[in-house]
Amino acid sequence: MQPIYSRTQRLLGDETLEKIKQSRVIIFGVGGVGSWCAESLVRTGIQHLTIVDADKVSDTNVNRQLMATTETVGRVKVEALKERLKLINLDAEINAVEALYSAETAEQFRLEEYDYIIDAIDSLTAKAQLILHATKVMKEKGKSGFFSSMGAALKLDPTRIKVAEFWKVQGCPLARALRNKFKKQRTLPAMKFLCVYSDELLENKGTGIEGDNSPEAFHKVAFNGSLAHITAIFGFMLAGKVIESISRNE
Repeated sequence: MQPIYSRTQRLLGDETLEKIKQSRVIIFGVGGVGSWCAESLVRTGIQHLTIVDADKVSDTNVNRQLMATTETVGRVKVEALKERLKLINLDAEINAVEALYSAETAEQFRLEEYDYIIDAIDSLTAKAQLILHATKVMKEKGKSGFFSSMGAALKLDPTRIKVAEFWKVQGCPLARALRNKFKKQRTLPAMKFLCVYSDELLENKGTGIEGDNSPEAFHKVAFNGSLAHITAIFGFMLAGKVIESISRNE
C-alpha cells in the first residue's frame, strides 16, 4: 500500500481501497466544480481518471478553480489540472482530454468503459446531452454510477448545498431548465440519478469585467458570480458520492 493512502485504508479497509484504485472515472468539465472533484478523488485513491474540458485557464477562473493561478493563466485546463494531480500520485493514470462534449463528439468518449461518470458541465445543451447519454449507458450496465452538478453560481451559504434525485431538485433554475428541455423534447433520462444542488439564489451585485472575453465565454449562456467555497463543496460532494458508492459495493 502506498503511504499516501494509509488514512483512506484505515477508514475504509484494504478491500474497499483496492476497489477505489481499480475504479475508472470520467469527469466532464473541470472548472469550479469538476477540478475540486478530481482532486478529492485522486487524494482518496482513484488511479484511473479521465478529465474532459476544452477551455484554457483565464484570470477570471483564479477565484474558484483548483488549478487556476497567476502562473497557469493561458494554459489548457485539463493539462494544468493533470500536472497538479500527478503531483499527488505519480502512479495515477490521468487522461487529459481537451475537447467539448456534444452530440457530435459523444461517442468518442466510450462511456461504457467507465464505472462512474461525473457531469460538471456548464452548457445547458451539452449537459442535457450528457445526462441522456450517461443514464442510458449506466442503465445498460445495471449501475447507478452517474452523478451531476446543478448550478453552483449565485450561492453564498454552504449549509444549503444538498443532494437529491434529479426530478426532486427544488429551487435550482438549471435543474428546472433541464427538466423543461427534456419534457419539450419528449426525451427523458433513462434512469434516476443524484444531483448536487443548492436552493439558494442570489443576485449579482457587481458588473464584473466589461467585455469579458475569457475562453469559457463561448460556452455559457450567462456569467454569474461564484465563490470557491461553494463550487469546491459541490465538487467534494460529487466525489463523496463516488467513494460512498464504491464502499457500499454499488
